[in-house]
Order: sequence, then C-alpha cells, then structure tokens
Amino acid sequence: MAGQNNQLKLLGSFAGPFVLRVKLALSFKGLSYEYIEEKDLLNNKSELLLKSNPVHKKVPVLIHNGKPVCESMIIIQYLEEAFADAGPSLLPSEPHERTVARFWASYIDEKLLSSWMMVFRGKTDEQKAEGTRQSLAVAATLEGALSECSKGKPFFRGDSVGYVDVALGGFVAWIHALEKL
Repeated sequence: MAGQNNQLKLLGSFAGPFVLRVKLALSFKGLSYEYIEEKDLLNNKSELLLKSNPVHKKVPVLIHNGKPVCESMIIIQYLEEAFADAGPSLLPSEPHERTVARFWASYIDEKLLSSWMMVFRGKTDEQKAEGTRQSLAVAATLEGALSECSKGKPFFRGDSVGYVDVALGGFVAWIHALEKL
C-alpha cells in the first residue's frame, strides 16, 4: 500500500471548502499526496484540471495512478474503498449507520450550502435575511442530529471523526465568516 500513497495528486484551491474536505480525509486516513494548487480558477484553469474534470471543470480532483476522481464526497467515498486499510474508516461499517452518515452529508451540501449562498449572493436585504433565517434553521437541525447521532460525544460518530464531520469540517472557515456577517 505504501507505493499507492505516492500515486495520489490533489488538484485544489487555497480557500475551497470542498478541497479542505478532501485534505481532511487524506489526513485522517494518513495518506500522503502531491498537492497541485489551481491559482486562477476563474480565468486560467490548468490543462490538467480541464483534462481531469472535463464536465464541471472545478476542484477538487483526486488523481490516483493517473485516474481522476471528482466531487469532494465522491472522492472521500473513493478513499474509503481504495484505501480501506489506511487510517480509520470515516464511514460506519453498519449499513444503516452508513446511510445515515450519507444522508447528513447530503443535507449539509443541499441545505446549508444553498442557505449560505442566499446570504452571500443575495441582492436585497430581504434575500440576505431569508438566507440567514434558513441558515440558522439548518444549523439547528444539524445540532439536533449531532446530539442524537453522537450520543453526547464530540463527533457525529461519537468518539471518532467520520464522514459527516469531514463534510461539515470543510465549511469551518465559512462558518466563521458568516458569524462575522
């Protein structure tokens, strides 16, 4: 397996929350990788990025043995399967618990992200206020889920970091920015 670690490359950007998710997962799994910074995603995407993610043309992209894997949560699931023996498993082994983890990660991407976009991209004070209201409601729901799933322990999985923690962890900087707003 040590030889496989040297075959990982991650295309990313400095402030990308989705890239941070993958970095967190790679770190928790103890996997080494080459990081390739995409410096100008708006105006000058690299040929490697365009070749590796021709559909969406965005980061993150994990390249394993020359084969690209796109989308942060798909990359994390890929790491779980391709490197099952590396580090702790981020997904629970029990099928229902694994499904619950995937549900909450999806909830974060669908509900939390869309409400934040309303806050940051809203053109009127009313749109921004609605985004803030929705963000607080989503956060309350997530807090309830954390309480229930963690059984009072620090992570969604209880004592150890897992898939949902990584999904939410990518947004830590955004959470701090939203608090400032």
